[in-house]
Amino acid sequence: MRTVGVEEELLLVDPETGEPRAMSAAVLARAERDGAEPDVFEKELHEQMLEFATHPQSSMESLHAEIVRCRKEAAGHAEEIGCTVAALATSPLPVSPAIGMNRRYRWMEEQYGIATREQLVLGCHVHVSVESDEEGVGVVDRLRPWLPVLAALSANSPYWQGKDSGYSSYRSRVWQRWPSAGPTEIFGSAECYHRRVADMVATGTILDEGMIYFDARLSQRYPTVEIRVSDVCLHAETAALIATFARALVDTAAGEWRDGREPLDPGVSLLRLAAWQAARSGLTGELLDPRTMRRMPAEAVVRALLEHAAGALEANGDLERAREGCARLLRDGNGAQVQRALMDRSGSLRDVVTECVRHTQA
Repeated sequence: MRTVGVEEELLLVDPETGEPRAMSAAVLARAERDGAEPDVFEKELHEQMLEFATHPQSSMESLHAEIVRCRKEAAGHAEEIGCTVAALATSPLPVSPAIGMNRRYRWMEEQYGIATREQLVLGCHVHVSVESDEEGVGVVDRLRPWLPVLAALSANSPYWQGKDSGYSSYRSRVWQRWPSAGPTEIFGSAECYHRRVADMVATGTILDEGMIYFDARLSQRYPTVEIRVSDVCLHAETAALIATFARALVDTAAGEWRDGREPLDPGVSLLRLAAWQAARSGLTGELLDPRTMRRMPAEAVVRALLEHAAGALEANGDLERAREGCARLLRDGNGAQVQRALMDRSGSLRDVVTECVRHTQA
């Protein structure tokens, strides 16, 4: 059974006002003094962000439990110095992001200007183990049409600089400002994949391989495929659901690759439209069906995802978990829907943030 790990980026906020706080260096120092396990918590591009990484897990129940534990630990370290964490993919309240003081981040600011300065967005990255780079590229080639559905399930960023963006996942639209971000063409082999990456780095437009921001890529650090399309999810159980589907999609794609089945190839232009539609409507309207690239109700497209991955989900013992998770999201709403419902009730984005702090650790 493939192992799965999750990296989540959390927003540091004032527990009373909900305003973002540029305190990641202080939180990391506190975590080190508190004896936090090494390599769990890391800094990110902006000082208002804190990242954590789980250990690889083969049990989705164990992965869910570790996400919950890491979120609580992050909150504990933050609260000791006067802030807390919220699993929000953008700040609902206005913010002036503070870029971290290191050479890499300063290069990015100089190279990309306002795109770097405004890039306070928070994602959830899922790593799924693969046996080789060849299998990994076979998987990346076959995952592509299904990734917008994961983005729709995870959507958790309706607000931007104090206003409703009109999107369910505005994070994903901001993320597309990076020159290397987004869907990819079919590579066909590990050799072709690595050649394309090397050519991209050789242009000087990006700093190094770490800035290959494909929707799904081979990880530099681990023998995994890394799926990068999801917002950080408001609820830990949603993050675990995204991870559950990520593993099932990798299993399904790897089986197709081994059997010599050609990947669906709607083309990058249609994949971009599918990603835009997922960002715009989330689970509240229509999505593009990955099999036909035509509009369908979101619920029907989620059912198609379940059907596509059912064999792998069942083999992993995850089918009922996936069905129940999808039913819950379609009934209760994803993070974007929860945020908007909170805003409708309170009329205050500050209240939205402070309530989402509670949801983060639920």
